[in-house]
Amino acid sequence: MTASKQLDLAARKMDEAMARINEARAQPFSEQSQREWLEGLTDFCFALSDAQEFNNESVHEKLHEIAGGVGAERVLLGKGRSRPR
Repeated sequence: MTASKQLDLAARKMDEAMARINEARAQPFSEQSQREWLEGLTDFCFALSDAQEFNNESVHEKLHEIAGGVGAERVLLGKGRSRPR
């Protein structure tokens, strides 16, 4: 599965979890409604974590592309940059 499809899946999971959270919040306060709210919140957090992981991977890949284009040494050591005085 591509990263964009995985990110779309995580976004769908977040939307579904948010709908469940909203449904639980609309119910009268009870042990069951609190359980549903907590389960929805837990699923939302896991989906958000998945989305953040894919975003981090995307940034990491882009940084590698930049380092490959300008040279890893320049990126890592900051060579060629003007230094503040």
